[in-house]
Amino acid sequence: MENRVDRPLLTLRTALIFLLAALSGVAAGMLTWLAGEGVARGVLAGLAVTALSIPFFDRLLASGTGEACGEAHDHG
Repeated sequence: MENRVDRPLLTLRTALIFLLAALSGVAAGMLTWLAGEGVARGVLAGLAVTALSIPFFDRLLASGTGEACGEAHDHG
């Protein structure tokens, strides 16, 4: 019997969020290093930006919730 999974490990939206977060982290780390702060601070800045940008891009690329223009409705 063959156990084959026909679905991807990550959705396209999740992969895009992780890609954008990684690119943001690399850019922040490189800019920090180029500013003369050293490799260690560049790595720390890159990791911090990566961690903080995941929720940002998650909200920015919110899946179709039916809300027009990002307006939040109070549901009680």
